[in-house]
This record gives sequence, C-alpha cells and structure tokens, in this order.
Amino acid sequence: MLDVTSANEIADDARVRANVVRLAAAQALTGANSAVIFATGAIVGATLAPDMSFATVPISMYVVGLAAGTLPTGAISRRFGRRAAFVIGTGLGALTGLTGSFAILHASFALFCLATFLGGLYGSVAQSYRFAAADGASAAYRPKAVSWVMAGGVFAGVLGPQLVQWTMNVWSPYLFAFSFLVQAAVALVAMGIVAGVDMPKPAAGDLHGGRPLLQIVSQPRFIAAALCGVISYPMMNLVMTSAPLAMKLCGLSLSDSNFGIQWHIVAMYGPSFFTGALIARFGAPRIVAAGLLLEAGAATIGLSGITAMHFWATLIVLGVGWNFSFIGASALVLETHRPQERNKVQAFNDFCVFGMMAIGSFSSGQLLANYGWSAVNMVVFPPVALGLAVLSLVSWARRRRARLESAMGEFPDAI
Repeated sequence: MLDVTSANEIADDARVRANVVRLAAAQALTGANSAVIFATGAIVGATLAPDMSFATVPISMYVVGLAAGTLPTGAISRRFGRRAAFVIGTGLGALTGLTGSFAILHASFALFCLATFLGGLYGSVAQSYRFAAADGASAAYRPKAVSWVMAGGVFAGVLGPQLVQWTMNVWSPYLFAFSFLVQAAVALVAMGIVAGVDMPKPAAGDLHGGRPLLQIVSQPRFIAAALCGVISYPMMNLVMTSAPLAMKLCGLSLSDSNFGIQWHIVAMYGPSFFTGALIARFGAPRIVAAGLLLEAGAATIGLSGITAMHFWATLIVLGVGWNFSFIGASALVLETHRPQERNKVQAFNDFCVFGMMAIGSFSSGQLLANYGWSAVNMVVFPPVALGLAVLSLVSWARRRRARLESAMGEFPDAI
C-alpha cells in the first residue's frame, strides 16, 4: 500500500513539475504587466492627473483591481477550473495594454486609471499561479513548487523595465504609449502558455466540500499567515509605488528609475530559486520573520539618503524581504486547509492582502506629496513590528502545544 501511495505521489509530482514550468513562464510574462504599470503609472499619472497628489492613483487602481479580482478568480476556478480563470486573466491583460495605450494617446486620466484597474484584475489571476503550482503535489514538494513559480518573476524583472526602456519614446511625444501596446502582445503570448496547463475541472463534490470558511480562517496559524501577507505585500507596494516619483522629484532620471524598478523586481523573484529549500530546512515562520526584518532594513536605507544608490539599495533589499515574507506566508496558508477547501481559502487570503493594499495605496500619493520620501519609509516600521510579534506568539503557542502533546503521550499521568 505504501508503494502504491509513493508511486502516485511521484506521478502527481511529475505532472506538477510540468505545470510549474508553464506557470513560471506565465509568471515571467505576467510580470511584464505589473512592471510596466509600476515603472510608468506614477509618471503618467503626474502628467495626466489634475493635481500632483493624484499621481499614484493609477497604481492604486491597479491594487484595487488586484483586490477586486481575487474572489471572482476563486469562484471561476471552483466552477470551471483554474485553466479557465488563467485564460480570462490573460485576456484582461491584453485589454490592459490596449486601453492604456489609447488613454495616453488621448490624454485621458480616467481611462488610464481604467487600464491599470484591468491590469490589477489580470494580476489577481496571476497571483493564484503560486497556489495552482502546489495542486496535487506532495507535502514535501509544495513549498518548492510555489517558490519555483515565483522564480519566473526574475525574467519579468528583466523583461518589463527593458520593455519600457526600449519602447517609451517610440511614439514621441506620447511617452509610454507604445510600451502598453507591446504589453498587450506579451499578454497574448501568456494566454497561449496557460492554455496548456494540465489542471482538470474540480470534481462536483469539491464545489461545496470542506469546513466552513470562518472555521478555517479562525485558526491562529491562518491568522498569522494572512497578517504577515497583509503586512509584507502592502508595505513593499507602498515603498515601490512611491520610489519612481520620489526619484523624479529628487532630480534623478527616468533611466535611474527604470534601473531601480528592474533590479527591485529581480530581487523580488530571484531568491525564489532557493526560498522553497530554505522553508523546507528552517520552517516557514523563520523565513517570514527574516523577510519582514529585511523590509524594515530597506526602509532604514531609504531614510539614510536620496542618491540613486540609496534608492536602488532600498528597492533591492525591499524585494528580497518581500520574497521571503510573502512566499513564506503563502506556504503557511497551504498548511491551514484541505484540498477541497483550497480555492475559497486561497482567494480569501489574497482578498485580505490586496484589499489592505488597496486601502494603503490610495494614501501613498498623499503621503509622498505632503510629507516626503522619509515619511513613506517611516510607515513601514510599526506594521512590521506587529507582524513579528503575532508570528512569534503563534509559533510559540504551536511549539508549546506540541511539547504538551508529546509529554501526554509519553507520560499520560503527568498532565
């Protein structure tokens, strides 16, 4: 019986590995969508918006799209399968590029915000790639599957900013208009890749199976995982969103900004080649804690100066911190639900993360415009401290319970 089980796990992992390759490629191409928006959104926003304080609203609309798309993505995945959700998402990505290009050509701030919102919907679907990679995988392979798919973002870090650099002046004086058109083409290539992902439609019994959502999300382990995700991603987004405009206000060039965003994205995804192995060796809580500390370290660097090197170092350390904390938190979420519960739990987790990002993102432009780059960095420290405290408390309680259960097993009369 053990041999049959082992053989089935090996077969499942072989299928998962094939999916991981496709999903990593899709992650790389989808990352071009977010890279184009983050590299250009605040700059285009400052050009088209009626007031400088609204400059980061297009990026905030992207984050709103991320939040708005999470629950529908989970519902579509439950009803029609993940592959259907992926194809719809890439279609929205193509529409993002077309709408963004049209908005820049016609100087429409509202239409540009619509384009970035559609980009957020595309991004919300892409966020489920990391969880999809673990579907059907053995417990030992799940963290690695998540990590390897996220590693696809390394190529996004090269592709996206370079796409902007090569195309931003093609339709001069309409800065970045052609960049969005090329991004639409990249999304269509991603559609062809995700269409081949081997993920059957869910069984009818899985549509309504499992425990109630409230019971699952009330677990201390889930609360810690979700809270750390809610802290790590929004804090990273706050600093990253503000950085290009802050660099411009400090007299740095667009090339400096593109370079910083490029290496930030590489730092976000590059560690994914070994993050899964680190989680397997040291445990997800320790990796999450290390990531949160690195995000605080990035904010400290940001407070220390406003040269190009300071901005670049801030963005790179911030990216590595996000990688550790977010992938670690995702691995923790996978430990809290059963297979038939995965879509609703994962969608709820992402809704919490990106919902909080949306709330915080709208304040980033006001924060930068009214209080400056230092204030943006100062905001990072209190949430990081809260996340570390909750994570430590839950991990301590888990270890204590394990020791009590072990003692009860060995000496039942002692407890």
